[in-house]
Amino acid sequence: MGKDYYKILGVEKGASEADLKKAYRKLALKFHPDRVKEGDASRGTEKFKEVNEAYEVLSDKDKRQMYDQFGEEGLKGGMPAAGGGGMGGFPGGFPGGGGAQFRASNPEDIFKQFFGGSDPFAEGYGESSHSRRGSSFSSFPGGGGMGGHGLHSLFGNGFGGGSQSFGGGGGSRQDPTIEHDLPCTLEELYRGTTKRMRLSKGPGSQGEILAVEVKPGWKAGTKITFDQKGDARPGAIPADVSFTIKEQPHAVFRREGHDLLMTHKLPLADALCGHTLTVTTLDGRSIPVTVNGVASPSVVKVVKGEGMPISKTPGLKGDLRISFEVQFPKSLSEQQKEGLRQLLPPS
Repeated sequence: MGKDYYKILGVEKGASEADLKKAYRKLALKFHPDRVKEGDASRGTEKFKEVNEAYEVLSDKDKRQMYDQFGEEGLKGGMPAAGGGGMGGFPGGFPGGGGAQFRASNPEDIFKQFFGGSDPFAEGYGESSHSRRGSSFSSFPGGGGMGGHGLHSLFGNGFGGGSQSFGGGGGSRQDPTIEHDLPCTLEELYRGTTKRMRLSKGPGSQGEILAVEVKPGWKAGTKITFDQKGDARPGAIPADVSFTIKEQPHAVFRREGHDLLMTHKLPLADALCGHTLTVTTLDGRSIPVTVNGVASPSVVKVVKGEGMPISKTPGLKGDLRISFEVQFPKSLSEQQKEGLRQLLPPS
């Protein structure tokens, strides 16, 4: 009995192109030889080959039609067409003659063609930037625009993570994904925002406005993809358009996971005697923070629930962690020194 490519990818027989891409991305990363533990290398390599073969067939319209009709044996064995005319009706790697035979491509070639120049194992997937040709993007006035950050895409000859059809020359291919950075302030990542980007498709074109929705708590490296919004070329599927969040530096806060970090300067007297400071949060609230006791440089004051929103758990936030920079006086009089010696305990 032949291989069940749908079962290998974990999709239904009527799976869409998007379903296939999603399933392949997950399984290819899971079973890639660079990811599989040493003891499972043999099994992982075989599974990786199966996943790539399944995707190569099902992502190609003609190979998929052949497979659905004749199964793996027919696909690889060259089933003759009715009436002995060969498989000339299948242009995707099955030209005429007596019978067609499918040979699976190198799985690494399929993997590289799918993921392109991006490092698929990087956190957030897709931190790399690529040059593309074709469409250009500009900020749209109002509605949380890019504030002057124009984006221009130039296609290159590489691949950028879009879907591809593999094998023969008959099936349509999707152009590589057009990728852009999306600069966001920490306030925008805290509250969430919608940035409206105008997609230009050539001279004189009014283009299309894309509403890029950024959810509260999203991190740098998060990707937002619009399917098939790139330029349309004859014989090709329009490219996907992808934006990758880039966090801009903040004057007060630094982000560490879901927590916010800040440093507060304290005069020596306040560091020794206690102090109440007021922190202005990213959403504009003023919260008092009281520091009791001695605030040494090693002390970190934790304010629960005043960090960044946790996007996967609505209603929850990380913490605010405050470190202290103690400011010492530049000089002391002899009288002040003597007074301190009497007040402070010996070490």
